[in-house]
Amino acid sequence: MKIEVAGLSWGVPGKTIVRDVSLVVEPGETVGLIGPNGSGKSSLLRCVAGLRAPSGGVVRYDGVEIGSWPARDRARKLAFVEQTADTESDLRVAEVAMLGRTAHRSRWRGPSAADHAIVAAELEKLDLTSLADRPWKQLSGGERQRAHLARALAQRTSALLLDEPTNHLDVRHQLELMELAARTPQTVVVALHDLALAARYCDRLVLMHGGTVVASGPAEEVLTAPLLRSVFDVEAEIGRDGLGHLAVGYREPVRPGGGRDVHCG
Repeated sequence: MKIEVAGLSWGVPGKTIVRDVSLVVEPGETVGLIGPNGSGKSSLLRCVAGLRAPSGGVVRYDGVEIGSWPARDRARKLAFVEQTADTESDLRVAEVAMLGRTAHRSRWRGPSAADHAIVAAELEKLDLTSLADRPWKQLSGGERQRAHLARALAQRTSALLLDEPTNHLDVRHQLELMELAARTPQTVVVALHDLALAARYCDRLVLMHGGTVVASGPAEEVLTAPLLRSVFDVEAEIGRDGLGHLAVGYREPVRPGGGRDVHCG
C-alpha cells in the first residue's frame, strides 16, 4: 500500500506542531521518522493514522483520502501502535491480540478457528506464546508493548504505523521487533529515537525538526555530522561498527565546564 502525505499541517490553539509536511512511502517500504522530542513525529503519525484531522493537507492510501474511510475499513487497511500502550481492562494477552481480528468479523460472531490461528502465529513471532493467558496487570511494560504489537499484526493490514515501538523493550526484543518490521511485506512507518536502530532496519529515514521535514533519504544521507549538529545540537562522528552497521558517536554540546563523550551505537 502506498502512503502519500501532501502539505499536512496540524496543531493546537496558538501553536502549529506539524507544518506543511509532504512525503511518500512506497508499498512495502519501511520508513523511519527520527528527530528530537517535540519535533512532531508522534503528531504526524496520528494524522497519518486518521486519528487526528489535519488543519491542512491530505493523507492518501493508494490514492484514496483516509478521511473518506469508515472506521471499520480503516482498521482493515492500517494498524497503529501507540507510544504508550495501556488499557484499563484486565484482558489476557491472547485476548488483547484477538482485538486485532474485530474488524474482520461481524459483531455477532465470535472468533473463528482462522482468527485463533492468526493470533497464535503473531504471539509466537513476538515471543508471547508462554504469556498468552497472563492477565494484563501482571505484564511488564515491554510485554504490554509486544502484546499491542501482536494485536496490530493480527489485523493483517497493508500498512503498519508504529510510534516508538521499542520503548520499554530489552535489547533482544528491540532487535527482534525491528527485524520483524523490516521483513514484513507491509508498508511500515516507524517513529524512533534510536538512530542506530533506524539506520540498521529502515529503508529510508525522514528527519523532522520543528514540525517540518529537514531531510529524507538513505541513512548515509540523513545521518550526517552537519545535520545532527543542526537538529540535535551535538557534534557527531559517523562510521561503521564491527558488524558493518552505520554507527553514530557524539559529544554533548560544549558548555561552561565542558562536555563529555557519549556513544550511541
